[in-house]
Amino acid sequence: MVPPSFELPMSHDAGVAAPERERADARRNRERILCAAARLIDERGMCFSMDDVAHEAGVGKGTLYRRFGDRAALLRALVSEPEQAFQDALIRGEAPLGPGAPPEVRLHAFGEGLLQFLNDRAIYLQAGELMGGSKRYGHPVYAFYRTHVSLLLKQACGGDAAVNHEYLVDALLGPLSAEPFLYQRDLRGMSVEEITAGWHGLCDAVLDGARAS
Repeated sequence: MVPPSFELPMSHDAGVAAPERERADARRNRERILCAAARLIDERGMCFSMDDVAHEAGVGKGTLYRRFGDRAALLRALVSEPEQAFQDALIRGEAPLGPGAPPEVRLHAFGEGLLQFLNDRAIYLQAGELMGGSKRYGHPVYAFYRTHVSLLLKQACGGDAAVNHEYLVDALLGPLSAEPFLYQRDLRGMSVEEITAGWHGLCDAVLDGARAS
């Protein structure tokens, strides 16, 4: 017989609450670490260590290394969630970024949206690659963008693939990466609006050329 002082419901709830608390703590630690890394990058550029991040975030070194492993993985984490949100918008978001608009309009929206994404995060992407992280062309994200642009280009040209279609896809994606974006913005002094206008001009030229061929 169970003694009156032994409360089964509370014992059951406690067993469920512990993992939930652990998950909540893990989420908070993740956010603290990512915010700390972003602050350090803003203040010092890439001149920081994992120990600096742990100290800034107020977490143990073991927690930091178990979660991210190295600086390249940490930098990648700074862009992974917003990058996923951008991909979701391409698949099921509102037009013109998502379905429902003409393919040439969606293609223009894709480039503009990706340039806006790079304006906030290009430094993390470039630094992650320089530190030995996944390279752009071998990353699944690039493969996804390449498939998306290829499909829109074919649709915009009436389903007929130009002789140099594959080259044109890479030509459109070329300026939409961290290195050329940072070069144009930070070294050439171009505004994001100027860079975006230039990409729209490139997109129009590629579409006209593909249709003519």
